[in-house]
Amino acid sequence: MRLIRARAEGPAVFLLEKACEELIERLAAVMRPFERVIDVATPADRLAHALTGLPQQRQLTRLSVLPEPASDKWNTVEGDTELLRFGPQSFDLAVSALALHNVNDLPGVLVQIRRLLAPDGLFLGCMIGGQTLQELRAAFAEAETEILGGASPRVAPFADLRDLGGLLQRAGFALPVTDADTFTVRYDTMFALMADLRAMGATNTLVERSRQFLRRNVLIRAAEIYASRFSDSDGRVRATFDILWMSGWAPHESQQKPLQPGSAKMRLAEALPVKDYGEG
Repeated sequence: MRLIRARAEGPAVFLLEKACEELIERLAAVMRPFERVIDVATPADRLAHALTGLPQQRQLTRLSVLPEPASDKWNTVEGDTELLRFGPQSFDLAVSALALHNVNDLPGVLVQIRRLLAPDGLFLGCMIGGQTLQELRAAFAEAETEILGGASPRVAPFADLRDLGGLLQRAGFALPVTDADTFTVRYDTMFALMADLRAMGATNTLVERSRQFLRRNVLIRAAEIYASRFSDSDGRVRATFDILWMSGWAPHESQQKPLQPGSAKMRLAEALPVKDYGEG
């Protein structure tokens, strides 16, 4: 993945821009200061720049998987996303935008993020979700099955929203919340989409992928299928992008807690209005 990111050429950064803007908006709604903040492996330093404007912030650390120029606005640490070498309770806020879908052990990374948060610290992050590039997957699967008799995985499987809440709970987060932001981007052709993906460094890294070069006839056939099944009336094709959002708090005694089963003081029927329909 480090090599893939190193090959990213830009300027196809619309996904990252959208994710960073949304993350800052969500953070603003929390209405509390965070003095010690870490950006966990967000590609490039766009989010770090935005985080420097947070009120009451005294320390910003950015974990990068690639070498980056030093900054006088934050402390950059080059390291592995799956091995967070920070002490327990080192931060009050951990954020990550469009990075965690690249890790091999997401449950393990979430546990590590939970451990580096101080009590009542917040984790807020987003990652690519399972509906992303569903059109591209379908076009290639049909083309390869038609021509080669079988399909090679071309797009990495992404997490499902239904799983993230459970993963946050297993990692020890309190008050976990998850939601999805799914939107469509239009391109002139499938090839324009693939060029955008390469510019973002989002090429195929699957172990199970075919090691043979993609055959030209398969590529052309996939483009034909894509255009016939996923185009609009003006001829442009659609591409789905799915961003999954997750947040959770390091447990603290001040946080709201669910009531114990059987602790209710009244029956549900007593709380509901009763309508008398009369006899007969």
